[in-house]
Formats: sequence, C-alpha cells, structure tokens
Amino acid sequence: MLEQALVFAGASFAGAYTPGDDGTVLRLAEWAGLPRTLYGLRDAYPAVGRSAAAEAYGTGRPLWRGPDELAGCPEARRTPSQEFWVAALPVPGGAGLLVAVSERDDGFGPEDRACLDLVARAIALPAPLPDADTGELPADAFSLAMDTGRIAVGDGILDLFRMGRDEFDGKVETLLGRTLPEDLPALMSVVEADHMSIGDRELEFRILQPSGPPKWLRLRGRLVPGGEGRPARLAGTVADASTLRSDVTDVTRVQQLAAALATARTVRDVGQAVVSALREPLKADRIALAELENDRLVVTVLDPPEAESWPELWRSEWRSEWPDAPVRAMPTLAAALREGRAQIWPARAALEPALAEVGPGGLAVLPLPAGGRMAGACLIGWDAPRDFGSDERALLTASAGLAGEALVRAHAFDAEHELVGMLQRALLPRRLPRLPGAEAVARYLPTSEGGLEVGGDWYDVIPLSDNHVALVIGDVQGHNASAAALMGQMRTALRAYAAEGHTPDVVVSHANRLLLDMESDLFATCCYVDVDLEDGTAWCVRAGHLPPVLRHPDGTTRITETEGGPPLGVLGRTEFPMTQLSLRPGTLLALTTDGLVETPGADIDDGMERFARDLAGSDPAHLGLVADTLLGNAQRADDVALLLMRYDGMAVRPLRESWTVWRVPEAARHARRFSRRTLRSWGVTDAGMDVALLVVSELVTNALIHTDGPVRLDLTLVDHRLRVAVADASPRSPVKPTNIGWEATGGRGILLVEAVSSAWGTVPASGGKQVWADLVLTD
Repeated sequence: MLEQALVFAGASFAGAYTPGDDGTVLRLAEWAGLPRTLYGLRDAYPAVGRSAAAEAYGTGRPLWRGPDELAGCPEARRTPSQEFWVAALPVPGGAGLLVAVSERDDGFGPEDRACLDLVARAIALPAPLPDADTGELPADAFSLAMDTGRIAVGDGILDLFRMGRDEFDGKVETLLGRTLPEDLPALMSVVEADHMSIGDRELEFRILQPSGPPKWLRLRGRLVPGGEGRPARLAGTVADASTLRSDVTDVTRVQQLAAALATARTVRDVGQAVVSALREPLKADRIALAELENDRLVVTVLDPPEAESWPELWRSEWRSEWPDAPVRAMPTLAAALREGRAQIWPARAALEPALAEVGPGGLAVLPLPAGGRMAGACLIGWDAPRDFGSDERALLTASAGLAGEALVRAHAFDAEHELVGMLQRALLPRRLPRLPGAEAVARYLPTSEGGLEVGGDWYDVIPLSDNHVALVIGDVQGHNASAAALMGQMRTALRAYAAEGHTPDVVVSHANRLLLDMESDLFATCCYVDVDLEDGTAWCVRAGHLPPVLRHPDGTTRITETEGGPPLGVLGRTEFPMTQLSLRPGTLLALTTDGLVETPGADIDDGMERFARDLAGSDPAHLGLVADTLLGNAQRADDVALLLMRYDGMAVRPLRESWTVWRVPEAARHARRFSRRTLRSWGVTDAGMDVALLVVSELVTNALIHTDGPVRLDLTLVDHRLRVAVADASPRSPVKPTNIGWEATGGRGILLVEAVSSAWGTVPASGGKQVWADLVLTD
C-alpha cells in the first residue's frame, strides 16, 4: 500500500508509524521510497509533542506542511537544500500514522491528498497487507520485482493482453513475449533496473493481437528502491492508448496497416486489418471488402455485419454469412475495376442503387491491384455529406495497393490451407462405426498457428470380434508432410495388427517394431484401449501418451492411473504393460492429444485437470455437443484430436462357448458332441441343430486335415443367429473350388458350408486364421 502512495500520489517517501506497547512512542514500522534521512525524518516520535507526527496522531486530523512551515522545525537543519512537503495522516482507529513526502513544487494536490487518505484507510484494515506478488491490485496497476522478474498485475491489464488469470504465470517475460519486436528495446529500458533512475517513467508500446493491427498501450511507472531485505520494484499502471492517439499521421496509419497486413494470414484477417486501419480515421459508416472471382464479388468482410445496414440488392444476394453480388449489376463499380484507380463520389452523386445506398453522403471505391490484375475491391461509405481532401485520397490509394497484395497472399493461404485440411481428413476415418451397446464420436482440429503445416494427430475406432472395439488415439512428432504420412502408416498398421486378434500389448509392440524398422527420424505416442462391450471390461496400453479420462454415471471424473511405456520408435527392447479399466453403463471414456490440454508456460497436469473438470460438467447424452464444447476452449497452438465413447451396455448379451479340438481320430465326432450339448442347453431345435452340426463337422475336419497346430471351435448365439467359428494356426484361407469332377474325393465341404449358411468368411487371428459361418435358426 505504501508503494501505491509513491505511484499514485507522487510521493518520494511513504512510511507507516505505529504506537508502541505503552502508546507513548510512534515507531516507523514500514516504509517505501527514498531514505527518510534525506528529509530529516526520525524512526520514532513521541506520541505527545510539537512534531507534525504527534500533532496529527493526537488530534486525529491530517496535517499538510510546506517548506515555509518546515523551516522552523528542529529537523530542518538536517534536511537537504531543496524544498519539500510533508503530510501526516492518522490511521483510523488510532492504529498509527501515515507520513508522506513530496518533492513537487506544488506539494500534494487535491487528488494526491485523496489518494493518501485512501492509503491511510487501507492500512487500518485488520487483514494483513497484501504481498506485491500475490495481493490484489487495482485493475490497471502492476508491481514488478526487479530482482526476480516476477510481476503482479491487475485484471484490467490481463484483459488488455487477452489473457486469463489462470493462463498468466506471473513472469514479466510472458507479457513481453506479446510485445511487438521493434518496441521491445524501448520497453526493456524501462523494465531493466540498470537502465533506470529514481523517478517517473512513461512509454507507449504495441502488443500483438489475435487478428488485426497491434494495440497501443501506455505504461506509467516509478522505480521504488529496495532496502532492508526488500527488492527494488517498478510500480505503475498500463492503459489502452489506442483511443488516445488522435495525432497519428496518415503515413503512420499506412505503416500500421502494412504491419497488420504482414501478419494477416487469411482473407478474413486482411479484411479486419483494413477495417481497423480505415474506418475510425476516416469516420466511415460502412466498409466492405470483396474478392473478385470471375464476374462476381465475393464479400469477405462487412462492417457493420448486419444485413439491414446494406443495400437491397446485397440483401437479395445474401449467401449464408456474406453476400455474393454480380459485378454486372453495378456498372460504376465495374468501370472502376477496369480502370484500376480509386474513385470517390460526393453526396447525391448519380450512382446505381446498389452503390448509392452504401454511401449516401459519399462513396469511395478502391480497386485492389495485385500482380497485374484486380484482386478485389474495397467500398467505403458515409451517411453524412463529406468533403475529401488530398491527404485522404493519398491514404486510400496507398491502402488499396497494400490490401490487394495481402488479399492475394491470403487467398493462396486459404486455398492451400483447405488443401492441407483435405489431406488431413483423408488420413482420418471418414465415419465411425456403429457399436453395439456404445456410441463414439471424434473430432479433429488443425493448429491455428502453424501456417500450412500438416499435423500428426490421429484417432481410430476398430470393431473387433466377439463384440470388442479398439479405441486408438496418437500423435506423430512434427508438423509436416512426413509426419502426416507416418501418421497414416501407423494408423493402418495398428488397425491391421488389431484385426489379427492380438492382445493390446502385442498390437502396440508390433507397431513399435514396425516404426523402428522403418528407420524414421520421427517417433509417435499412442493410447490403445480394447473394450469388451458385453461386460464393460477394458484393457489400456499407453506408449508415451496421455492417459484416458473417465466420467462416471454420477458425474465424477477420474484421470486413470495407467502404466505406460515409451513412445513408439524409441526403444526396441521394451514392454508396454496393460492396465485394466472397468466401465459401468453410462460411463464416458475420453481420449485426447496434448494439443487440447497443453499451453505454453503451463503444466500439462493442470491442463488434464481442467479437461477433467470440463468433462464433469458435460451432458454425456449428447456426445457431439460434449466434443464441440471441449474443443471450444482449445488454444490450438497444436493440432487436436479428441475421441469420446459412451458405454451403455448391451441390451442382449450373446451366449458363447469354446472348445479346444484335440488331434485324435474321432476329433470331429467329439466336436459334434460338444456342439450338440451346447446348442441343446441354449434351446436350439433339432432342425437348426442338424444344420449347425454339419457346418461344425466340415469346418473342424478342414482345419485338422489342412493345417498343423491347435484348433479351436467357438459357438456364439445372438437372438436367432448362430455363428460357428474354427480357428487354426495356418494363415492360408480356404479356397472355394470352381469345378469339381465326379471322381474328386474332396473340395465339397466349403461348398456345403456356403449352401447352408447365410454368410461365411475368414479373418486373421493371432498369426493364423478363423473361418466362420453364420446360420439363421428358425423355431
């Protein structure tokens, strides 16, 4: 609080005196500013006496003494030659005294005295004084520790920097990082102690904005020296100076527009920069920026954006967000575009309605040339009659040339960005499969800061046998075409290994080995979750990736504690342990990449906690809205992949039995007997049982005759649909014969299976295959 007296009341010294235990002496408890000895102030005063401190404390009224009144005081002989003013204000409740010194010629003015009164009242609060690093500050105030670079700022300053309180890490470098590079040297001369002397400082500088031109800010501050264990501090205020720069010249405006257009990437960014640079200086009522595509003007920015503010023709041609007007409907505009020169029409000029209503008091049409052709046009309109000076005409002409070149660059960027997006979408699943007893949604957002870089994030949902599903999410290192290509290869490899029937740890291990064999310089992280949709059991494997987050049916969330291995492509001899998860009906499982939870300067664990809180407040009944909401707050310094699955539980659970077939002479008969006993316990009728036993006999016999190794028989019944599946160790699929002679002794078994089943086929299974046939059973 004493530092606030230095900054806002212009004091060179401020000290708080408190009464001793017996109340007879006022002792200096805390001070800020220049040393007290420069002004002859003591470290203690009698509570009763002729001093200003004793008088103010005894009467309870503030005292303001100037140089003439101080000349007769005993302390005057010890004070410096320059004149100064002293203020003594009692702290309410008899808690002490505030003493302040000013070296200004007029001493403490009315505003300064009111500020000191507020400081004295604040000192009297029973709560402890706030520390400069953590205490509350006025909205526009800051306090910078010169030794550590830690800075405390008010909420208003964070708003100017477009930064939330939870995003700010308390480091001055974080704020300097958003400053325009050419303004940094002047700003560093203020915030570096070696370049400062005691006294007031004032400086204007610019900070970068997400879109449009940089914003001008004004810093006022004062270096408060340290002492007695306290570091020196720079304390002051920061205010928005963009509205105070009315004396900016047209040359400066063109320079500012050029700087804004240099950082504008998209067509929309270019339009916003032009509007920001021209509308306020020209006091325009309307500005429209449009690209010329063939014979049509595709308007990219309208200011104001409401349709009612624009001509009737424009409203009739409105297309979704912006209008799309033909040039031939506005001959005057077409002529201006052919000539390629800026045209200005005064009030009541004879123009077609589509243009006259844009500027009843005056209209400027700026063709935007670029590369020997017309890239578009900028229309500026006024409602009140306006006279145009030569300076304004020069400003419009210069601005048109800059905007045209920027528009062409931005259009190319938009086209290439769309091409990159198409490539990215082609590498990801076009749609997610329907799942029995569950629903899954996924989202992908490219980075908003990486130009045309292709991201390496991916996701996949892989249906597996026996009502299992594999949820996969991953991130390949880098943002380029190589990362995107590798991402497509890894997604395909994981899908192939999963389809072979391997366990999750084996699937990830195979993918790791593949990436090492590819001898790529890149690595990838991955999280693979195999979910049994029948009972809600899941097995999770992590390879350097973020863990899954579960939202339970009661709304609570949990970041799962799952074991993990290194990223893929790093180590050859490594293990990827599996962790079991349990999903109850109504549980939401969320997988994401670090682009959603990681922000510069913040801990990723804090981002995961924030992600879990956002998930807890969502409604899992609408997964699409949940995904959109979670992505709504993404910083997008990196691309983002998000995969959500809500487990509902299966309404009808299949009946399932397995049998290991021994290689004995009567193996087929044993398999039929096992199948008959199982089907009878399931209530299958004799008619359906005969067909099923025929299929069992043929598939088991084929496996025993044509393969070596173990053979397994699986029976699954869902409703009235029976699946007979036989797995063996041979990867070769059975081949249906195209022609069988009467003398052939084999080859008819697979034809019988095809004839009696509704469908049949083969799938890879753990290095071998599984031959299956589906039968529809009737009552």
